[in-house]
Amino acid sequence: MGTKVQSSTANALDGLVHDGMTIAVGGFGLCGIPEQLIIALRDTGVSDLTVVSNNAGVDDWGLGLLLQTRQIRKMISSYVGENAEFERQFMSDELELEFTPQGTLAERLRAGGAGIPGFYTRTGVGTIVAEGKEHREFDGDQYILERGIRADLALVKAHTGDQAGNLIYRMTARNFNPMVAMCGTVTVAEVEQLVPTGELDPDQVHTPGIFVNRILQTESEKRIEQRTVLSS
Repeated sequence: MGTKVQSSTANALDGLVHDGMTIAVGGFGLCGIPEQLIIALRDTGVSDLTVVSNNAGVDDWGLGLLLQTRQIRKMISSYVGENAEFERQFMSDELELEFTPQGTLAERLRAGGAGIPGFYTRTGVGTIVAEGKEHREFDGDQYILERGIRADLALVKAHTGDQAGNLIYRMTARNFNPMVAMCGTVTVAEVEQLVPTGELDPDQVHTPGIFVNRILQTESEKRIEQRTVLSS
């Protein structure tokens, strides 16, 4: 088996991207996003993308960079309130949006990774989320059918990984990353610390290396979406 370790973000995406593909991206706000892989994705010039992510970053960081360059055609998201360019494109019908409740989105990603094509949930019944979806009654309550998500490519960020692709996330930066890592036909992970295979405690691994195809170490740039400070 060849090495999974990549020397650069450009190498990590080499041969994996094409126009019109579906890409799942980990993170919540700016926490736990694969920021360097997103930059590399922007630099490929690939377009007409469907991107699955809890949100779209901010105007000048994260997935907001791909909105600036108009590389995203459709977003499947839960929360989009921090990005003015997202709002502008959506309100002017330049960007397609599929709103998905946050827990439903997490389960759609997990289900796709587990090979489950769909599941029923009460979340969204009676709202626009339920429009056009199959309804079914269980035990006297209405449920709607949600489809599992399989992505052509998944991009995730972890704190520590080994050369076999096993990943450990740190605190809230875990968020959507484990589910995203599962749902990709090909998964690429960037990590802050890359260690030799065998150094990680198996009981501490959140994403087994079987889900990860390529891995590389990057230097993290930690940004804060909204900074609130006391007046002096």
